Amino acid sequence: MIHRALGRTGRDGSGKHTKRCESKVEKAMEIKKIVITGGPCAGKTTGLSLIQNAFSLRGYRVLIVPETATELITGGVAPWTCGSNAEYQKCQVRLQIEKERIFERAASTMKDDRILIVCDRGALDNKAYMNDEEFAEVLADVGTNEVELRDQYNAVFHLVTAAKGAEKFYTKDNNTARYESVEEARALDERLIAAWTGHPHLRILDNSTSFGDKMNRLIAEIAAYLGGPEPFQLERKYLIEYPDVEELGRLPNCRKVMIEQTYLPSYNGEEIRIRQRGVDGHYIYTETKKKPISGLKRLSWERRLSSEEYLERLREADPDRRTIQKERYCLADGNQYFEIDIFPFWNDKAILEIELSDPEEEIRFPKMLKILREVTDDPAYKNAALAKSLPE
Repeated sequence: MIHRALGRTGRDGSGKHTKRCESKVEKAMEIKKIVITGGPCAGKTTGLSLIQNAFSLRGYRVLIVPETATELITGGVAPWTCGSNAEYQKCQVRLQIEKERIFERAASTMKDDRILIVCDRGALDNKAYMNDEEFAEVLADVGTNEVELRDQYNAVFHLVTAAKGAEKFYTKDNNTARYESVEEARALDERLIAAWTGHPHLRILDNSTSFGDKMNRLIAEIAAYLGGPEPFQLERKYLIEYPDVEELGRLPNCRKVMIEQTYLPSYNGEEIRIRQRGVDGHYIYTETKKKPISGLKRLSWERRLSSEEYLERLREADPDRRTIQKERYCLADGNQYFEIDIFPFWNDKAILEIELSDPEEEIRFPKMLKILREVTDDPAYKNAALAKSLPE
């Protein structure tokens, strides 16, 4: 895909990195692709307009990829006009992927320093409209897998339908492609959250505030993810009792991914790691640099690696640290998104993490988890420290 190719470092005949390809890597690091998704009548149209204005003022070139389903359905191509739902979904996913490729290709030619591609729904939204057999058929038809389809986006922002918590505002009048009743809208909203669960950067915005404040929260969440002038993370970490992984596996809004994390030599408080993340033999590869600022806040930079780059970077691994292997359970609970890390060297405890946009945000822990204590500021529970303490 164009997105991956832009992040790939090339070599010339001598084996040295070429300046031309380095400039492409720098360019790719400035292009972010995010998804605005959500249930019916959730505020996407208003949100997209606000995003266009807010981030243009912040110095971004904002590109909006229109919603594919609305284009097809209003044009006469729908699940009820095609031979089957699966045949329709194949058309929609193929068109979605191609549209994004065109926007990414166009973005790569632009002279702007920072480009934000905003997708009005992403390719994985389609999973909410299919059963497992249909989804597998669509993946085979387009020649991809769920990990690649989901994690090609930098971040995903889900707006909860008005049918959950703001029922009096739910309407079908402002979208000719919308047909869901209140009950159907609620069920679809849950399926959409489940479809995107497993993404490393998923945010859920509910209707606990006024609609205007909901839109303000959306802008704030995107701004917190993008950062400015530098990207940063607000993360809290907790030691928990070893959870019931079978129960986690049965939850519709929980997904397991496998992670291998290797640290590279770093200096002046900076942390550099490379990561293989995925499931069932399908992985994405990233390089992340982090540097603490104060308290919960850390500067963070991330770029996608090709499998070849990942293998090259593995040769530079810090010899004093072992590779961390862990199972991560991504759990969407209410409007918060938790990551539960299970390590093979512990059988009585695990680590729970949550990223925040506001350090004062109240955390509502899932009832099934038993919190032992917060370890955000305890260096002994950082992955980098665990990598040093692992046995040979």
